[in-house]
Amino acid sequence: MKRECEERLAQITSGFRECRNAFTAIGDETRQLILLALLESDLAGIRVGEIAQKTHLTRPSVSHHLQILKEAGIVAMRPEGTKNYYYLSADETQWKEMKELIGLIYTSIQHMGAKE
Repeated sequence: MKRECEERLAQITSGFRECRNAFTAIGDETRQLILLALLESDLAGIRVGEIAQKTHLTRPSVSHHLQILKEAGIVAMRPEGTKNYYYLSADETQWKEMKELIGLIYTSIQHMGAKE
């Protein structure tokens, strides 16, 4: 039992390291607005101008925040000619790793509660 807890804590520590930038990126309210706009769009993605309209942000601001989200592995981008389409993808981004990390933390908390 103790070894299992130690292994889970090591996995959680590693998960925090791997997901740190992603969690930091989604903690910003402006980037949350952009994520909501992306969630409302279809999987084909939307362009900066469309995101700016939906969020009432300027194009430069949207571009800046999209770059942060992209670098953090939260948003994917598909170029089509001279246009870039931004979208959310479970396969191409950090979302799966973040979900697994939260699941590990939740499991650890449940095990702590069972000991009481």
